[in-house]
Amino acid sequence: MAAKSKVTPKKAKPAKAVTPPIQALPPVSQDQPAVLGRRKGTKRIAILTGGGDCPGLNAVIRAVVKSAIGKHGFQCYGIEDGFHGLIYRRAHPLDSFAVSGILNQGGTILGSSNKDNPFSHTMHINGKDQTVDLSGQCIEYIRQMGWDCLVCIGGDGTLTMASQLAKKGVSVIGIPKTIDNDLSATDYTFGFATAVQTAVDALDRLHTTAMSHHRVQILEVMGRYAGHLALESGIAGGGDVILIPEIPYDIDVVCEECLRRSRSGKRFSIVVVAEGAKPIGGELTIAKLVRNMPDPIRLGGIANVIAEQICQRTGLEARATVLGHLQRGGSPIAVDRILSTRFGHHAVELIARGKYGRMVALQGSAIGDVALQDAIHKLKPVDLKSEMIRAARAVGTCFGDATP
Repeated sequence: MAAKSKVTPKKAKPAKAVTPPIQALPPVSQDQPAVLGRRKGTKRIAILTGGGDCPGLNAVIRAVVKSAIGKHGFQCYGIEDGFHGLIYRRAHPLDSFAVSGILNQGGTILGSSNKDNPFSHTMHINGKDQTVDLSGQCIEYIRQMGWDCLVCIGGDGTLTMASQLAKKGVSVIGIPKTIDNDLSATDYTFGFATAVQTAVDALDRLHTTAMSHHRVQILEVMGRYAGHLALESGIAGGGDVILIPEIPYDIDVVCEECLRRSRSGKRFSIVVVAEGAKPIGGELTIAKLVRNMPDPIRLGGIANVIAEQICQRTGLEARATVLGHLQRGGSPIAVDRILSTRFGHHAVELIARGKYGRMVALQGSAIGDVALQDAIHKLKPVDLKSEMIRAARAVGTCFGDATP
């Protein structure tokens, strides 16, 4: 009987990496025939707002659109919800009428997102989350739409992604936005002044209740790893103690200052603390970690920690208030409306000159611009030798350290 031949099974081919396609380019509606049509010789620009919102975003959008159309005859488009709209192809034309009346409005008419990164985007594929690079498809969408320049309005995260797109050949202009005022390439960012004013308004109210009940009131403000917001709002709001990330604090010094005031007849104290402040030799107070984010750390809760410590160590009554997202909302004050308008206009002038890969910046009293790659990843901390710090110490402000 003949021996049975041994059959060697074929090796299965390895599965190919999945790169999910983006939905097809949206069809052109009858009432918006200009989505794919271009006037001869006209530049076409697209605008997106990324990251956390802040007062002044709409003022920038308005300035870009009105300057682009009114002065240069450009065509403008708004990308919806930041880089999410670029990934999923959601954009619409913008004209002067679309941006009329939004100068004083908070937020952004385009929407925003701080979760979407074209270079590292999480999608649910084949029953599990996978991280994919969709930048190539985003660039193809930009090409199909015929956009000559992408105007990215945002902070360090948004501008980092803009810089990465620029390295892949996309013409990009950046406009700096953050209430933290921590971008090193510009003296001030729009949104910061309004956030300071919001914190000062809160401090004015906390003063009256602190005086009435003879309490220590602690106000926690944003700012992440920089103390500009706490410093300026604390000075303007009459903070007795200001705690910032750049000066690690000694809780015993803070408690002694509150006791000193109480013994001298000042039976209340105001403490302003940045969310990124930390004790000497201690760690940041982290509220939670958020997955699939460029920076997963969410700071928060330091005010409650300090209030409890003051109560236990001094016997004084202390209360904590976390201002939170109130700092991001509401109408921009005049300073931010003006700065936003100047930023938007300068961005359009850069586009008109074909000067891409730049970020607009306030340098002294003038609006200038810097290379986009030089504007990111450089945190601007509070200068501890600045006149502002010296002035605060001179009027008796305590920074939680041993320096008089």
